[in-house]
Amino acid sequence: MKVLAIDPGYDRLGIAVVEKQKGVEVALFSACVTTNKKQTAGERLAYIGGEIKEVITKWKPDTLATETLFLFSNQKTAFRVAEARGVILYEAARAELSVFEYTPLQIKIAVTGYGRSDKHQITEMVKKLVVLSPKKRLDDEYDALAIGLTCLAMEKFSTTSVLAKKI
Repeated sequence: MKVLAIDPGYDRLGIAVVEKQKGVEVALFSACVTTNKKQTAGERLAYIGGEIKEVITKWKPDTLATETLFLFSNQKTAFRVAEARGVILYEAARAELSVFEYTPLQIKIAVTGYGRSDKHQITEMVKKLVVLSPKKRLDDEYDALAIGLTCLAMEKFSTTSVLAKKI
């Protein structure tokens, strides 16, 4: 199963394509998409959609894995991230991808075995769990990789895993 994993965001979002090859998780691609703050909200969302569509076209994933939206203290940020998630889900639907969502707790447990792991712990475990090409990565990329690893681990047991919410 080839997974397009996205850590949703409005200013920045992490994107990764991961796959299990011969029993080993491999990152085929990862990037951090940054939108231009000088553009309108519509232009920024269109840019996100275009980037997602391009990755889907190039890598031909079987499924999309993403993080569920958690409540932000800043409502404006929550709305913008929700809008970006809408664009992401729209592009996944257009490509007829299965979509799985995971909570931050599920991702932390799947990657580190501990539900209160911090960003550093997640990053270090991702580096140990997946074959990565050498390059500098931002937290958003590592988060996307963690989401992809979670999907591969959860769906290994069942395509209707009770741990994942398939939408």
